[in-house]
Amino acid sequence: MGAGVIIAAAGSGERMGLGKNKVLLPLEGIPILIRSIKAFTVHPWIKEIIIAARAEDWEEIRAMLELWQIKDVKLAIGGQRRQDSVAAGLAALSSGVGWVFVHDAARPLIDHQTIAAAYNAVQQYQAVGVAVPVKDTIKLVDDHRFVVDTPPRSNLWAIQTPQVFSYQLIKDAYSRAESENWEVTDDCSLVELLGVKVKLIPGSYSNIKITTAEDLVIAAAVLNKQSEVDAMDTSRDSGSQTVRTGIGYDVHRLVSNRPLVLAGVQIDYPLGLDGHSDADVAAHALMDALLGAARLGDIGRHFPDTDPRYKGISSLELLRQVRAKLDELDYLIGNIDLVIVAQRPKLAGYIEQMERNLAQTMQIGVERVNVKATTTEGLGFCGRGEGIAALATAAVFSKRS
Repeated sequence: MGAGVIIAAAGSGERMGLGKNKVLLPLEGIPILIRSIKAFTVHPWIKEIIIAARAEDWEEIRAMLELWQIKDVKLAIGGQRRQDSVAAGLAALSSGVGWVFVHDAARPLIDHQTIAAAYNAVQQYQAVGVAVPVKDTIKLVDDHRFVVDTPPRSNLWAIQTPQVFSYQLIKDAYSRAESENWEVTDDCSLVELLGVKVKLIPGSYSNIKITTAEDLVIAAAVLNKQSEVDAMDTSRDSGSQTVRTGIGYDVHRLVSNRPLVLAGVQIDYPLGLDGHSDADVAAHALMDALLGAARLGDIGRHFPDTDPRYKGISSLELLRQVRAKLDELDYLIGNIDLVIVAQRPKLAGYIEQMERNLAQTMQIGVERVNVKATTTEGLGFCGRGEGIAALATAAVFSKRS
């Protein structure tokens, strides 16, 4: 039967003081909501995903889903309380699923292994919560903040999400909550009120909930650290993953009456690059590096300049197609390094946006993308302002030998 997922995403961002839903913010180049969704989409037994969000956020969410090429996701109108949002998600969920995950969109660092462990456990226990042992001593206080009890720390666990249940059990729990006017802060509590025992499985201390601006900084640090660990693990485990690298190089002439586009950013300059597509020399060098790493030839083979389909096309669209080719062959993009060689114009102010554009297009974190710009000190065709060149290196990982 598979499982459905309800992602609670109806927050307002008040505690961040943003006036905007925090889950729509980028975290290292990828929106928080997208990170949370993609954690589930890799599992073949996930059959349906419902996002419970405020109606005023739907347009932006739909644009994000399209940009990140996430399909078959439904939207439900979230409520004032988290509990109301989950109820709306349940109402939108197909009755054909056997199990229901409930996950807070504000927990974007949930890992695939924990999701799989929860799915395996729920088939035995019917109600499962992801949690971690409490590290601090907890004090129970009265209304005046005087301590009245100190519970044993060994029995205290901090609940996280996802929480997962049999479909009928969570439907019954929410039906009773409505009729009995129960109000709780997590879904396990509703099931407990039915008298059903909830099994806790170990989560991760890195599965933090983004609530304040400080949490964004912590989450970014966790992601960067995890990238370092993944790289170390890959180097140790060369028998299960093959690391491949590629080099790309491209040159285009500067001409009048053309926009100058580099890594998807339109640069304010009187000259542009000549070419069949938008002539984005940076994106072209990157595509060649990725194709080379995967032993797929070069961009001329896949996107010939004699094909009218590619006339004037955005090179970021071509980069998306290259990424799709790598996906089909089970390649994962590790990191890329790109240098743009131009005497003029000065590009320092555009670098950050270039990195974001490339990261979004390749669907990787911006921490894996590095863009540099340099000159030739007036030497050669770049130094004379006749053209712009770009060089790129890319690392990809494959589970195939």
